[in-house]
Amino acid sequence: MAGTLTEDDRTLDDGTPGGVAVVRVTGRDQLEQAWAVRMEVFVAEQHVPAEEEVDELDTAPTTTHVLAVETASGAVLGTGRLLTDPAHPGEVHLGRLAVRAAARGRGVGARMVVAIEGIALAEHGTAAAAAAPEPLSVTVVLSAQEQALDFYRRLGYELVSGERYLDAGIWHQDMAHRITA
Repeated sequence: MAGTLTEDDRTLDDGTPGGVAVVRVTGRDQLEQAWAVRMEVFVAEQHVPAEEEVDELDTAPTTTHVLAVETASGAVLGTGRLLTDPAHPGEVHLGRLAVRAAARGRGVGARMVVAIEGIALAEHGTAAAAAAPEPLSVTVVLSAQEQALDFYRRLGYELVSGERYLDAGIWHQDMAHRITA
């Protein structure tokens, strides 16, 4: 399902270079495009049960989704989401990062991670010391499929404990990266 960019989209990455823009999801139609990518990648390719893929967090007011969109065609290439919890300031969860097979190897996933980290820092960053002018920082945590560990390592993420676990039948490990302004 291809989407198109409109003036209402909030572009997080203008698509230079590579012809891919990362935009914040602002409406139900874009959320459905994100779900379509996730169903293609996680359910069809990786055999995650469909009932586990879309959850209540997708529509929570504390969740932010992004789409990677090919600027020339408007085709949606990937998606990711950012979960926040007001009870844990300065910490966010990056998840559901998915890139369509035809768009892999073009840096789309990395650009979405960088865009999500930018949102996390701008909207959820905290200062280490309230009394002193400290730079804002945020810790981004994620549950990485083991096949994607090196991808996240290249982006600065480190294993939290090295403990592996099954999630939807796929081996995962927790990773984290502290982002500072």
